[in-house]
Amino acid sequence: MTCNKNWLTVIGIGEDGLSGLSSAARSLIDNAEILVGGDRHLAMLPDDMRSRLVWTSPIDETIQKITSYRGKSVCVLASGDPLWFGIGTTLLKKIPIEEISIIPSPSTFSLICARLGWSLNEVETLSLCGRPASLLQTYIYPKAKLLILSSGKETPKIVAEMLCDRNFSNSKITILEHLNGTKERIVSTVVNRSQNFPEFADLNAIAVECIPNSDAKILSRMTGLPDDAYHHDGQLTKREVRAITLSALAPNAGELLWDVGAGCGSIGIEWMRSHPRCQAIAIEKSRTHFIAENAISLGTPNLKIIEGKAPEVLQGLPTPDAIFIGGGVNIPDLFETCWESLRSQGRLVANVVTLEGEQKLFQWQQKYGGTLIQISISRAEAIGSFLGWKPMRPVTQWKTLKP
Repeated sequence: MTCNKNWLTVIGIGEDGLSGLSSAARSLIDNAEILVGGDRHLAMLPDDMRSRLVWTSPIDETIQKITSYRGKSVCVLASGDPLWFGIGTTLLKKIPIEEISIIPSPSTFSLICARLGWSLNEVETLSLCGRPASLLQTYIYPKAKLLILSSGKETPKIVAEMLCDRNFSNSKITILEHLNGTKERIVSTVVNRSQNFPEFADLNAIAVECIPNSDAKILSRMTGLPDDAYHHDGQLTKREVRAITLSALAPNAGELLWDVGAGCGSIGIEWMRSHPRCQAIAIEKSRTHFIAENAISLGTPNLKIIEGKAPEVLQGLPTPDAIFIGGGVNIPDLFETCWESLRSQGRLVANVVTLEGEQKLFQWQQKYGGTLIQISISRAEAIGSFLGWKPMRPVTQWKTLKP
């Protein structure tokens, strides 16, 4: 069956409703055979006999229905800019852009900046709508300006409590309700007064100016978080070695890491902290509870955790861009499975602390190339009333690139 080109239209609509749309957007809505949207958006349209489809949960069911209408004229109503944390992004994963016309309205983020006088290129943007609130953790740093899409009326309180927990209670928080509509309301306060919050509407967005207290613990997005930032039982890649290891793994936006023998999850977590679109899978047979705790507290709740023993549990996982082997290099077939799974031009890094492990890395280096280094770190510790150097156990590291 052939289908009409651009049979699907996605139109961003603001709180001001139909009056805020261009004549072209109005015409597309008026001529559509099937209308799709949330109850709030569909209620903006006049009653008529046309088919209407309301989003369901899970949303994939509605998207399947939309694709079944291919060949008819379908119009999806979305909020603001459909491609900024919006439904347009989701639809494009299933339907090619050649079949879609997208007409955006001003995004919530643009409207917030217009109200507060902030420059859009100087802010951090994120959505907590249908996402874990702990994602906010990686965005909290001194002088950060955050624009947050809220999941409902409770989100401002959750954000305020998280800032207080991080000792950023001096931060200024602004809640903006029904932006660009007749019921628009803007409330600003200091986070440490959040217990006096009024009742907020479900439709709200949040702006935060992050101001730390004097005792705030500042966690950089750069690699090498302090060891005490993690919950662990001693099986933790130490800060200095971790920084060198992440440098060797060289994360790029949107790439996937396999952290094999993840311990307490520090390598995968810091890989994901380096960029919001980085992904990681932590494979660990016994410490997954530590990994889960650390992932939430350090702002990477989407870290995928697989409990089990490699290489058996590696079968069927998505193709990685990089692999870190933090333990078990002497396990039969582990390296072979990882190497076969790694994409071309992917990076593989392995760390060992035993002579047997060094022998295995030397064998792999002779066969597959790459570089071998030894990392020797000493930390100053007290010797009576003086300081002396206490060496950490040396780590041998192998890095190679798959042809």
